[in-house]
Amino acid sequence: MTTIYDAERRDISIALGGDAMITRRMQNFKEERFLKLVEILRDADVSLVNLEMLFHDFESSWQWSSATYTRSDPHNLDELKWMGINAVTAANNHSFDYSEGGFLTTLEHCRDIDLPYAGGGRDLDEARSPAYVDSARGRVAVMGATSTFSEQSRAGAGRPDFRGRPGVNALRHDITHHVQQDVFDALRKANLELGYEEEHAFHRHFGFRGNEDAPDHSTEIDFLDNKFILDEEYAIRTALNEEDRLGISNWIRGTQKMADWLVYGVHCHESGPDGDFHGHSRLSPPHFLTDFARWTIDQGCAAFVGHGPHFLRGIEIYKNRPIFYSLGNFIFQNESVLWLPPEAYSRCG
Repeated sequence: MTTIYDAERRDISIALGGDAMITRRMQNFKEERFLKLVEILRDADVSLVNLEMLFHDFESSWQWSSATYTRSDPHNLDELKWMGINAVTAANNHSFDYSEGGFLTTLEHCRDIDLPYAGGGRDLDEARSPAYVDSARGRVAVMGATSTFSEQSRAGAGRPDFRGRPGVNALRHDITHHVQQDVFDALRKANLELGYEEEHAFHRHFGFRGNEDAPDHSTEIDFLDNKFILDEEYAIRTALNEEDRLGISNWIRGTQKMADWLVYGVHCHESGPDGDFHGHSRLSPPHFLTDFARWTIDQGCAAFVGHGPHFLRGIEIYKNRPIFYSLGNFIFQNESVLWLPPEAYSRCG
């Protein structure tokens, strides 16, 4: 079969990396293994990483963060391009460390040096939209989301009469705690005695809980903003938010018409029930993430790449396509963030 374009051969090399928390110049390093890594990135047709760092000059105030307040000199973005990085995902739990301004300034710096990004933007549609990288072997679309985020950082859709909210493409999920009868009864009694059940009813009556229906208290209760289900065994179960899945599916469907290859990345600190703890996360990915990863492949994505917990998780070959549940750290220069707000120091004593 005669081909006109190399992309028609369906033969491409894509290098994928985990979290890039870069705060220093990389061109100074001359170690042999490091230079071999750079060679791999440059030799690939397309190289992608997650940008878990903000690039600004402290133009905006910080928000509360339970971890590092990420900030790097904007010139360090050039170091990623020097290494061979062609595009980044920008949705993660640090995106709003320096509020909306710090995030939008970071995206502006990416545009200034022609570094395509996905996963964040000036409204929800822009946050869900892809970044494109044109290579000799075909056009690659990159899309990104994060399941770990603050409500302030979640991008919002606009209306004809109202502008959307800047932020990240948030991948929400529901959590249910399944408990046996004795624990369920104790939680129900605590809800009644502490007045929470009456408070929830009041909030529903006046519309403070949206269109939420009252639960069947014989099998389900809300306790301290957690949902508990009566069951025969103990379990914590997670399920993907279907509204987010639908919105993302619309963008995937349109993107497939514009690119030869599609890679979806998700930043996820949440865990499954198995494996040892490493920091705040277990080795196993949560159920909603495996569900979403396989679903993106079903929708036509060529690969799924996870990151977030700062260690390696498993790899799955699903329908002959790779799912990387976490690629860990690509660059982790967390210790050389230049300045932090006072509360970051007081938290550590």
